[in-house]
Amino acid sequence: MKRLPKCRSWITFAVVGSLLSIAMASSSAYANNVVNFFRDSGIKVGGWINAGATFNPNFPGNGYNGPVTFADRANRFQLNQFNIFIQRTILTEGKSFDIGGRFDFMFGTDAIYTQAFGIPPFDVNSGQPLNRGNWDLDLCCSSTRTYGIALPQAYVEAYIPVGNGLTVKAGHFYSPTGYETVPAPDNFFYTHAYTFNNGEPFTHVGLLGNYPVNKNWSLMGGATTGSATGGWDGNFNKQLGNWGGLGGITWTSDDMRSSINVTGTYSETSTRSNQPWGMYSVVLQHRITTKTHFVLHHTHGYAGGVLLNGAPKNTEWYGINTHLYYDLLNDLSIGIRGEWFHDRDGFRVFSPFRVLAATNNAGFSFAGAFAPTAVPANYYAVTLGMNWKPAKRLKVDWKPMQKLNIRPNIRYDRADGIDQSYRPFDNRKDQFLFSLDATIPF
Repeated sequence: MKRLPKCRSWITFAVVGSLLSIAMASSSAYANNVVNFFRDSGIKVGGWINAGATFNPNFPGNGYNGPVTFADRANRFQLNQFNIFIQRTILTEGKSFDIGGRFDFMFGTDAIYTQAFGIPPFDVNSGQPLNRGNWDLDLCCSSTRTYGIALPQAYVEAYIPVGNGLTVKAGHFYSPTGYETVPAPDNFFYTHAYTFNNGEPFTHVGLLGNYPVNKNWSLMGGATTGSATGGWDGNFNKQLGNWGGLGGITWTSDDMRSSINVTGTYSETSTRSNQPWGMYSVVLQHRITTKTHFVLHHTHGYAGGVLLNGAPKNTEWYGINTHLYYDLLNDLSIGIRGEWFHDRDGFRVFSPFRVLAATNNAGFSFAGAFAPTAVPANYYAVTLGMNWKPAKRLKVDWKPMQKLNIRPNIRYDRADGIDQSYRPFDNRKDQFLFSLDATIPF
């Protein structure tokens, strides 16, 4: 191959170097402009990674931890949540109008529980197949059995300077009911209570307003749609005529140590069946000392005319759970949660729930080639855990690791069938779980 003369090589090198310098400078300037735009507009991009594993000494044959959801895979690593969001947080006080919003993208094994599955594959009253919504169902990964994509939030939000200030959001958003929530960084324990998994909605589609009456009282109210399960977990393109209500009230003490929150939803099962579906939730929180936090949570729900064993029946479920947390050190907290959940009619708790959630209206589930079980039963659970944020103690300077939270858990579950024997834990009445997960916000 003919070589370039030496001077020509230097010229070529100089030209290429100049072009690279110009390109890099242009890219750097563009990147700086983007950063400046986001900073000046108040837009934030962030997220978190949550992953863990659960050891089940029973080694269940189907690979699932019975009716325990989220951390539902036995003796297997789970990337539960890789969540990215873009958000503009609004100012919630003052005399100026403000507008913002948020959009979340989630990938992982928790995605299936966070999708807008408020249109079930079969009508709960008639058993007839339903056309499910396509907001974030079946976006990808059904061949993996457990991984998927969810779009759990997509809403606009505005602050309206009337009275003490009204905040309104519209779109798809996490439910304000109850105590626990889907995002991993906002929960103390890796696993969730039955009350959260089976007794309450995860998301809504609709409108929601919040108004502070004074420093002690605040009101919440709105409307839900897009759901055939009482306004729960709705989407944007099905059951839009099935409107329902969402409301609540919160009291906070003058010293901010105590609060009571009462929320509830009401709608109908679908535009076809017109049967009632409602729930309420009461959350009492009290900071006993500066290091000790107590939570008492009660939920009660009902659905009318549900088809069970070939006959319509009015169903109910209710539960109560308590949480107690104590800060041992600045970077180490311990906690205990105890729960009783009553699924009176065998309508809410399925084992495993992932198989039901992945079922289509042809009766096929990509999460398992077997039918999940559900019978009237009482469920009991006790969870011990801790939160450890080791970055400062270990002198970790890498910024992404400075918010690392490690959560070991020990959990005991037991199920007692109502007027019948029930063994949902791989043909056992109870089980122990030992789990360890980590969350890294960014």
